[in-house]
Amino acid sequence: MKRINIALDGPAAAGKSTIAKLVASKLSMIYVDTGAMYRALTYKYLQQGKTEDFDTLIANSELSLTYDEEKGQRVILDNQDVTDYLRENDVTNNVSYVASKEPVRTFAVNKQQELAAQKGIIMDGRDIGTVVLPNAELKVYMIASVEERAIRRQKDNEERGIESNVEQLKQEISDRDNYDMNREISPLKKAVDATTLDTTGKNIETVTNEILKMVEAL
Repeated sequence: MKRINIALDGPAAAGKSTIAKLVASKLSMIYVDTGAMYRALTYKYLQQGKTEDFDTLIANSELSLTYDEEKGQRVILDNQDVTDYLRENDVTNNVSYVASKEPVRTFAVNKQQELAAQKGIIMDGRDIGTVVLPNAELKVYMIASVEERAIRRQKDNEERGIESNVEQLKQEISDRDNYDMNREISPLKKAVDATTLDTTGKNIETVTNEILKMVEAL
């Protein structure tokens, strides 16, 4: 198979990261968790007392991704592995705001495009097909109902020992959808040449196979 880049976009908890990792494994591609980059910078933003000086925050940030055979992709921020802190509720509830800031966006997108220049990359996020990888050979826009996404997020939280309830998560996900879709910089939207994939009611294997078939059809 020729080396290609794959862009997976869609709202929170649509299953992007899970599917991207599996597709990457099946096709021997490199998975880049772009959301983790924004979460790392959000973690720093919170650690610094919700500073609004994003230019300084970015100027003083060193961010890189490494791969551990046992733990998978790790996020290194300012020489510290912050991966285990990135799914905390406070980070989740603030990441859309931080990611909407121009200095943060530019910083992360530049790093993502550098990683993708070698091809053989699969990325997931909100603006991969529209901004980060506009020339990706395959673009998929993944969606799912708010209720199903809330259930998925609750299960994910439980596995991490984070308390949450479905109704609260439904509201948080709806609020985040609205914010992501209406932000001024790189809003969440489907690329004109992307294929919509509704994952509601589908298991992980089914969704993975659907994307693999899209790759085979290229």
